[in-house]
Amino acid sequence: MTTVGMDTNALMMPVEVGVRVFDELDRLLGPGMAEYVIPRPVADELDALSAGSGEEAKAASVGKDLANRCRILETNESYADDAIVELAEDGAFDYVVTNDRPLRDRLLSRGVRVIGVRGTNRLGITEP
Repeated sequence: MTTVGMDTNALMMPVEVGVRVFDELDRLLGPGMAEYVIPRPVADELDALSAGSGEEAKAASVGKDLANRCRILETNESYADDAIVELAEDGAFDYVVTNDRPLRDRLLSRGVRVIGVRGTNRLGITEP
């Protein structure tokens, strides 16, 4: 089973960039071939963002619903990006899904494979 870490913006992709994230991950990795996980700070960030108003709050609300498909991992980090990097360095993920360029660069520099938006509504894998 492939383990896929999800960043906050990955779970907000359906609203923000029109990507059906889990359908795309099934296309890339094979249907039912992945376990999806999020660090606790990602869940907390989605809670905080969804409490607001506007497009970002709507995207975060959708992200919260999608997060129900994910197992939550506890971490010592309180900032979502740092938690993802920490867990990735510990080998918790085979891939990380993010559309955040600075986080992507941090992960790639540590040898972590990253899945991100390619084109308009598709995901692709970037190897380190």
